Amino acid sequence: MAIEKFSYDNKIVKYFMIASVIFGVVGMLVGLLIAMQLYLPVMNFELQYTTFGRIRPLHTNAIIFAFVGNAIFAGVYYSLQRLLKARMFSDALSWIHFWGWQLIILAAAITLPLGITTSKEYAELEWPIDIMIALVWVVFGINMIGTIIKRRERHMYVAIWFYIATFITVAVLHIVNSFELPISLFKSYSAFAGVQDALVQWWYGHNAVAFFLTTPYLGLMYYYLPKAANRPVYSYKLSIVHFWSLIFIYIWAGPHHLLYTSLPDWAQTLGVVFSVMLIAPSWGGMVNGLLTLRGAWDRVRESAILKFMVVALTCYGMATLEGPLLSTKTLNSIAHYTDWIVGHVHIGGLGWNGFLTFAMLYWLVPKMWNTKLHSEQLANTHFWLGSLGIVFYAVPLYFAGFTQSLMWKEFTPEGLLKYGNFLETVTQIIPMYILRSIGGLLYLAGVFVMIYNLMKTASAGSFMANEDAEAPALEKNPTFSGSDTYWHRVWERKPVFFTALALVAILIGGIIELIPMNFVESNVPKIASVQPYTPLELHGRDIYIREGCNACHSQMVRPFRSETERYGEYSKSGEFVYDHPFLWGSKRTGPDLHRVGGKYPDSWHFNHMLEPTAISPGSIMPAYPWLFEQDIDVNTTAAKISAMRTLGVPYPQGYEDVANEDLMDQANGIIKSLEKDGFGGVTPESDIVALIAYLQRLGTDIKKVNQATLMNP
Repeated sequence: MAIEKFSYDNKIVKYFMIASVIFGVVGMLVGLLIAMQLYLPVMNFELQYTTFGRIRPLHTNAIIFAFVGNAIFAGVYYSLQRLLKARMFSDALSWIHFWGWQLIILAAAITLPLGITTSKEYAELEWPIDIMIALVWVVFGINMIGTIIKRRERHMYVAIWFYIATFITVAVLHIVNSFELPISLFKSYSAFAGVQDALVQWWYGHNAVAFFLTTPYLGLMYYYLPKAANRPVYSYKLSIVHFWSLIFIYIWAGPHHLLYTSLPDWAQTLGVVFSVMLIAPSWGGMVNGLLTLRGAWDRVRESAILKFMVVALTCYGMATLEGPLLSTKTLNSIAHYTDWIVGHVHIGGLGWNGFLTFAMLYWLVPKMWNTKLHSEQLANTHFWLGSLGIVFYAVPLYFAGFTQSLMWKEFTPEGLLKYGNFLETVTQIIPMYILRSIGGLLYLAGVFVMIYNLMKTASAGSFMANEDAEAPALEKNPTFSGSDTYWHRVWERKPVFFTALALVAILIGGIIELIPMNFVESNVPKIASVQPYTPLELHGRDIYIREGCNACHSQMVRPFRSETERYGEYSKSGEFVYDHPFLWGSKRTGPDLHRVGGKYPDSWHFNHMLEPTAISPGSIMPAYPWLFEQDIDVNTTAAKISAMRTLGVPYPQGYEDVANEDLMDQANGIIKSLEKDGFGGVTPESDIVALIAYLQRLGTDIKKVNQATLMNP
């Protein structure tokens, strides 16, 4: 059989690696800044572009899509070529992918601090960037599938299965969750409303963790761990069970983010059941990885790379056990909205994604530069700095979460909330926030040690941009041995068929969860008194979104006595039917706001946004002076009303032509209220007036009705 000569493209791998490290540092620096903002409000710098609400999504997007995303592409481009014995399908597509992805990251870095956001967690980027993400992702998929089809190795190794599942599932998740109606170049409204939007978002949000932070990294683990350990994967059969069960079950688990909310019970129960089922396939992957190192534990003690991999797998196992446990209603009632969840997420992010990325970089750089690692001692120093960083980061947040939940729920013997002032729970955990930022600093210090070590390694070697290789061409009509006819071996020889099967596996759960919620009206009982937002309130809601208020405040009163005593009547699904997008939130750094309407006078909200500590001594909320200097754009009112009507909000035909008249009437009413309390000189078009109008509306519709007026359609 003729041997074909070709070369592997290492240059594209190098560029993705460099981008990953650069954006990793940037993302971690922003993370350290927002960690400090939670106990030093002065670190918001009283600038509208650097507040916690605006740069928190910058941190999450930089880490998930810039640091981790570029690391995924580096790892995939290197391993895929060697597993398939073929250069990437198209060098041009590789570079379109690279520069397109970096342009997306740049667009995120510009738009998010400007307040251009959809507010949907991990999907904050506006519609033009969403379209670009889809296009670049398709380029990546064409390049990957094209390489698989032109491969010289008939068998598709387990790592490739996870790469395929990642591509198709992220595409489906992104497209569905990005259904939105643009009203301008930088503004859109979600096509889904309220409860439906919440389910779609967390179907996406949870599976962004599953299929962007987990499945591609499992593929990388299956390639780089055996390579680093110089041992075959422990069990091929276990990898088959692990793969198919994981991708089928994971897609169902999103509703566990919405337990005790207004989501129907049947959807919550599905989320709980499938989340608990996830323990088995997740631990199957962890066990398969750790047992690959059987007989090599002496090398683990000596090798920093293997240490990183062992801890990465351990953190993966911890996070994928803790996640399903937190999905049970008992633990969820304790942990949800607290810093416990933040600690849990960062065990996976810092340990699983971060440490496996570092191990991969330490392995790749000496290979691609044809040299040895500059310093094993420095790599070990990085390992211990990173490990200590994780401990100092996560453990204080667990304590903070327990403290928050206990204080929120505690009653006096007389039956009153012991800590009726929410701020008491905030000031109590400030020391934990300080320790968390120390952990982040240690982790970041380790990254700088790694950068120095890798730069010295590269400078001592010679980079191979095109690595020569050779292999026989793929047989067109191969003969099969007995082992080759095993059913899964047959599937692995048919990449298009395999991709179709994976697509079916991930679509089943999504279809069963999403279609009933969007087409069966009884899932969202109607409430007669709930009316659309007024034009001024609609502008105020967009300001609330722009400032990222939902990053710290929820809008969902759960049916617990502690919450109804603190906030008021529990939230009903019918109250959110005109919310495009939903704003239930996932964290309570501040109190829930769903029943804040009418609780305080307009002047209270005015002062609170101008100088929070004057109203609430000890508050960690930043001031928002620009709200008093900037005006809403009343020229966009008509477009907003028209868009909402298109989405099903029952504004009368032609209302957009007179909407600004109603806007000014309501604004002037707030102006008169402020003047009565001694606050003059405010213009009716100012941002603060619109925001006050929105806050004063929150939760007030339900107060107009009793249970008898809750009507099923």
